[in-house]
Amino acid sequence: MQSVAFTLSPSLSLPLRNTSLQHASRPFLSLRLFAKHTEAVNSNGASSSSSSTSFLRRSWTLSPSSSFKFRPLPPSPPRAAESAVPDSAPADNSLFKTLELGALFGLWYLFNIYFNIYNKQVLKAFHYPVTVTLVQFAVGTVLVAFMWGLNLYKRPKLSSAMLGAILPLAAVHTLGNLFTNMSLGKVAVSFTHTIKAMEPFFSVVLSAMFLGEFPTPWVVGSLVPIVGGVALASVTEASFNWAGFWSAMASNVTNQSRNVLSKKAMVNKEDSMDNITLFSIITVMSFFLLAPVAVFKEGVKFTPAYLQSAGLNVRQLYIRSLLAALCFHAYQQVSYMILQRVSPVTHSVGNCVKRVVVIVSSVIFFQTPVSPVNAFGTAVALAGVFLYSRVKRIKSKPKTA
Repeated sequence: MQSVAFTLSPSLSLPLRNTSLQHASRPFLSLRLFAKHTEAVNSNGASSSSSSTSFLRRSWTLSPSSSFKFRPLPPSPPRAAESAVPDSAPADNSLFKTLELGALFGLWYLFNIYFNIYNKQVLKAFHYPVTVTLVQFAVGTVLVAFMWGLNLYKRPKLSSAMLGAILPLAAVHTLGNLFTNMSLGKVAVSFTHTIKAMEPFFSVVLSAMFLGEFPTPWVVGSLVPIVGGVALASVTEASFNWAGFWSAMASNVTNQSRNVLSKKAMVNKEDSMDNITLFSIITVMSFFLLAPVAVFKEGVKFTPAYLQSAGLNVRQLYIRSLLAALCFHAYQQVSYMILQRVSPVTHSVGNCVKRVVVIVSSVIFFQTPVSPVNAFGTAVALAGVFLYSRVKRIKSKPKTA
């Protein structure tokens, strides 16, 4: 007897029983099937030589009484109209992220400008940089305790080994901010930040000395305009004095030492923490490290009684000190938020632009006298910093044997 195999889909085969014509009066079920003719085998076991046609589309009519077994087809994929995402969704998401990143960069620069302005005003009236730095760490400690206490940010679980690894970072962080405030108290804000443009130079030197990371010729070439520009700006600086100059240089050394130490004292992956948490811990530790030094070196000078006896406006000094401290920690937090969204190279370029913005804004606000040669030296140094941020990602080609 000849058999026919019916296929609902390429993956399903349905065996059908012979249907009788006596069910013709019953309602019929119309299905679109694929039929595949097979060779007929006669009673002698020989196969017929009829041609085989595969997968011809035919229409078959089945009675409801016809019994057959089937497996349900897998769910069909959604139609293009249903599954398609509107083209405007990715564009809107990208636009939102761009606006968010732009807003963060704007806040980073704005907080930096106000920190330098308020901090300079405080240091001009109150000549105790250690106490000023301690007040900034104290305000930061209160903010950190507030965030951790109200669970606004997850409080980390610290071990003695982690504290031991973070302690050197906190020490150089304390010194870096202290030396910066000492320089701001002695020279103009613009000059301090021009000297601090030499941070890449000290980063390269310290990395080569302690990490064995030697710079490429491109990086060395970018350091030439940095050093030359700072030297030219220093020679022509109207507010130049050696105390302010060497304090800013010491700030460069300590800040870049923090970066080197953070690479050498790497903690385990399971003990790792994000930058904002690490900065919060360092802030608290810096406060406790600097408090005895401030009391021993300068005494308790930030009381209303002492400030009034010195002829200072207590309310104004307190408000400006508080605003400077808030702006200091705000721009640090925003800086880490930006670093989580962009590459280190982009962040470095943004930091270079930030220094330009701070220098220009401080010159305008404080009416700092700037000669053409001094401005040219500052521009050359900042251009070198920008060049350094671009070429430091260029890897030197390995030497072939």
